[in-house]
Amino acid sequence: MVRRPLVIVGLVVVAVVAVAGLYWFQPWKLWVDETVREELPAASPASPDGPGTSADTAPSAPSAPEVLATGSFISHEHTTTGSVKIVRLPDGSRILRIEDLDTSSGPDLRVWLTDAPVKEGRDGWHVFDDGEHVSLGKLKGNQGDQNYALPADADLNRLTSISIWCDRFDVSFGAAELGKAPA
Repeated sequence: MVRRPLVIVGLVVVAVVAVAGLYWFQPWKLWVDETVREELPAASPASPDGPGTSADTAPSAPSAPEVLATGSFISHEHTTTGSVKIVRLPDGSRILRIEDLDTSSGPDLRVWLTDAPVKEGRDGWHVFDDGEHVSLGKLKGNQGDQNYALPADADLNRLTSISIWCDRFDVSFGAAELGKAPA
């Protein structure tokens, strides 16, 4: 008589542990890709009726986006490829542009701008939360091209690397060191 309730309790415990494990690890994300294809924001021409224009003056040509820094991803916990660049838009705002990204999906992936050096191999997996970092938001997709707004006060002289950071397991999927853009 005592065995039957123990079996039921055991099955309930196994079910609860299985559900918690599935929620925590989200293993299906290893086989599900989400592709994002965002365009680089383009310069928008001034409106003909906007401020500073009149019938005698034509609107000035918009300036082009300026690439401030570039880099390429290296793999850490998961194989990660693609490139990054910091772009100043004509309105003065800056964005991080990720192009041709290809990495694994995972639970709670973030894009971090950090002051940590990019290191090859296992030595580089856990360094990005040791110093200063700015979260630019959740990774929009594990493949493709995407843009992330940079805070106006982000100092690119100190924050010199990008990490695809798994916040759930405190590990970098891949990272890129930012170098000055070629002139």
